Amino acid sequence: MRCSRRSLLRLGAAACAAAAFPLTAGAQSGTGKVIVPYAPGAATDTLGRLMADLLGTATGTRYIVDNRGGGATQIGTKAVATAAPDGLTLGFIDTAFVINPGLFGSALPYDTRQDFAPVSLMATAPLVLVVHPSVAAKTVAELVALAKAQPGKLVYGSAGAGSAPHLAGEQLRQAAGIDIIHAPYRGGATVLNDLLAGHIQFGFTTVPTMLQHIRAGSVRALAVTSATRAGQLPQVPTMKEAGLPAVDASPLFGLVAPAKTPQPVLEKLAAAAQAARSGTAQARLSELGFTPVGSSPEEFRARIEAEIAKWTAVIRAGNIKPGE
Repeated sequence: MRCSRRSLLRLGAAACAAAAFPLTAGAQSGTGKVIVPYAPGAATDTLGRLMADLLGTATGTRYIVDNRGGGATQIGTKAVATAAPDGLTLGFIDTAFVINPGLFGSALPYDTRQDFAPVSLMATAPLVLVVHPSVAAKTVAELVALAKAQPGKLVYGSAGAGSAPHLAGEQLRQAAGIDIIHAPYRGGATVLNDLLAGHIQFGFTTVPTMLQHIRAGSVRALAVTSATRAGQLPQVPTMKEAGLPAVDASPLFGLVAPAKTPQPVLEKLAAAAQAARSGTAQARLSELGFTPVGSSPEEFRARIEAEIAKWTAVIRAGNIKPGE
């Protein structure tokens, strides 16, 4: 394949270079799949489909999304671990991938560190701490003071035990030394409805999910969990600026392959994935409220190790068990 100027602008140089070299001799006529361990419609599914498109454009292989939800992402993730290491079956993972080792331990049906080859961290997304307008707190410091004045009274919701919003609340509890109540729900939509109705007082959620409600005044944004302020909420401080840098739960989204996938294949996949940090892919990710990354395999492996260590420590300190 010859890279035109239009291709370079659209894909980025790294992905365009990868397009010149199919993964396997027959890859251009074959079909690969990206396993997403969720049902269609979730944020991870949306990004997984974008990733499949990037891989297809850059490698010459058509990638389809294979949704395999259930088991706290374990069903789909195990399917990746046991797939042939040929670059044609990949996994698109999120923060559950790095939380589950601390949450489930040896009960996991795979080894997170040994059974996968990291390819690229595609993007991250800050969580935003929001409160119902009835809560008399306009800053994180005021929320902490309120919680200390009313121990065991303030309730925050999440989509389930061990989810990133749950553990963000646990980070807040531990860092601020406050007594707050976690209410686990079966899905994010129910959490949102109860928060908007004032049945729970606060919560952590993704910026895109809550942006329209923040702008409408239905909830009040106190801080974001990213290292820098969110582009869509420039007036909202970071948790570090608010005095609690330990609250740093920012969901990640990335591509992994089965262990023993050949290094040349990993490199070509990574070059394709790095298109996430340029061109239309970068613009689309930013539009959706994500921070494009497009890391190397080595950088992603280091991030995975750091995240596993961080979340395992939070889970142990909070004595958190699956299903609680």
